[in-house]
Amino acid sequence: MTEKLLTASLSKVIATRSVPGILVWNRLEGRPRAENFTRALRAEVRDALWMLTKQWQMGEFEGDDAGSPIFLKARVETTRIEKYKPANGPVEPFDDTIPLEAHVERMAIPLEQAGVDVSLDIRLLMGRYWLKLVKPLAAAAEGQYIAAYPVHLPDVTNAADAPIVAHPEAWSNFAAASGRAMDGAKFYAHLSDPAHHAADGIAALAGLEAKADQLAQRFVAWFQKLFYEPATNPAWLPDRLEYQFEMSSQQKQGEKVLVADQYYQGHLDWYNFDIDPNAKALGEPAQAPNAPVATTLTMVPMQVTFNGMPNTRWWEFEDGATNFGDIKPDTTDLAKLLLIEFGLIYANDWFQVPFTVPAGSLAQVAGMACTNVFGERLWIDAAGAGDDDNWQRWAMFLLSIEGQGHQPADLSLLVPPAAQTVLEGPDLEQIMFVRDEMANMVWGVEKTIPMPSGEPKSGREAAYQTRKFFEQDLERRLGAPPQPPPPAPGSVVRYKVMTSVPENWIPMIPVHVPNDNRETQLQRAAMLRVIEGDPDPPKPVRPRTSLLRFGLDQAVPEAYFLHEEEVPRAGVLVTEGFQRTRWRDGRAWVWLGVRKQTGRGGSSSGLAFDQIVDVK
Repeated sequence: MTEKLLTASLSKVIATRSVPGILVWNRLEGRPRAENFTRALRAEVRDALWMLTKQWQMGEFEGDDAGSPIFLKARVETTRIEKYKPANGPVEPFDDTIPLEAHVERMAIPLEQAGVDVSLDIRLLMGRYWLKLVKPLAAAAEGQYIAAYPVHLPDVTNAADAPIVAHPEAWSNFAAASGRAMDGAKFYAHLSDPAHHAADGIAALAGLEAKADQLAQRFVAWFQKLFYEPATNPAWLPDRLEYQFEMSSQQKQGEKVLVADQYYQGHLDWYNFDIDPNAKALGEPAQAPNAPVATTLTMVPMQVTFNGMPNTRWWEFEDGATNFGDIKPDTTDLAKLLLIEFGLIYANDWFQVPFTVPAGSLAQVAGMACTNVFGERLWIDAAGAGDDDNWQRWAMFLLSIEGQGHQPADLSLLVPPAAQTVLEGPDLEQIMFVRDEMANMVWGVEKTIPMPSGEPKSGREAAYQTRKFFEQDLERRLGAPPQPPPPAPGSVVRYKVMTSVPENWIPMIPVHVPNDNRETQLQRAAMLRVIEGDPDPPKPVRPRTSLLRFGLDQAVPEAYFLHEEEVPRAGVLVTEGFQRTRWRDGRAWVWLGVRKQTGRGGSSSGLAFDQIVDVK
């Protein structure tokens, strides 16, 4: 490099500017002088005046007449629920040690149906437990109990055993358990008579009768704790396909009655109840009503927050878990648009004052004294308490009064002792009530039925297997396949009175209500099982589900009626299955409950009358 392009003393020339020059920047880049980037990543803000300027620019210094609450005193009064009354039962003390859903929904577990043993899985479970208890007492008693309380062995030649032998899976289970296992349900029924004892007919327990009776008490207590079931559930209304019950609480002004007249959802909460001002008191109180428990809260209100809530400071970033900008509502999503507007505009206007309300009680806020940042002290009433016009009243989580629409007119907050989470087993029964416009009638279609062995099965498949069994049974009795009557010589058509429907379609025919010429209800009927060539008169086809068999298995069978308005044009689906939850004391509760939901529209059974068909 030539000497004329070099500067002898560059720092001196720059300081004294003795040599003119042109400064050119070709790239702006950082020059790291250390290997630690901690300070560089802090993004330190050094200009506080710049930050204040941006706040002024964004309008954050503009004050409004809205002070934030900083101190609050509230008075809350609570009263306990004291009485419970099912729709068709007597008044009983309210027990909050039991989940309310279990107490309301519990249905009896069917162990016998039309004289046939069913629920084999539960029968075997009971037998295994009893043999486990009694085996240490006398080992020889195990075989004697199996012989004394045997599992029924179905007979293929007996038409009464058709519900078992018509289905291979049920037949194989009964045949495998017969002679090898004990039927615990028969032993449980034996103990239901106080005159009977556990050692009756068991020679191996001679001299041990007292100890056997003690074990029997333990066995009965175990089963009653395993399944929570009544003999009958007075809260279930089969003609309405729903539960109805009432609860009450003693107030200063008298007894307040809470009515749940349409419960079928499977989870109880405050919105299932209404206040009935015209309801009679649920029995006379055994003692003077307890005074409400008053509690005074003193605390600092906390602001309500949620994911994606807009922050008031402009330089803060919202939580990305909720992206309001990515919401794409349709033109009919009015509720979604209102929720978005509330979240973006009024998000920071809500404060919360937490208060723990005991389950099974009514709570009422008498009022709150709030102090804001300006030192002002305000008295706050409950929402809607001072409005005279009923249509202007609006509040959340409050009970409605029957006869006044859905406008909240009571300031009480109900916290029922309901289960937090309920585990639902597979549906043992599914019944679809549908309207058949072609046949002009209503059908109860058994979509799922419980097998005698305990597991559910498709109702259509079970109906096909049952009819096939009776056809084969007729062929066995006649010694040859049944033949229809031959047509007349030279005929090309024949007259058919009516067609058949699957045996899982149970007709519900309209009938007049007694002593009323206008109102009609739907009554359970039966189709005849017509098999060509059968010399015996046809027999009616009975339902296989316990919900549709209401009244059939009683000593004196009763007719089953269903209100016509309970089956809309869309139909209704009723299911029954086991429910399980764990209560606050750690105990697990298991019960058989019913659910109801809207169906999928009408259907056609294919039933037709007076047809002319080809001989072929």
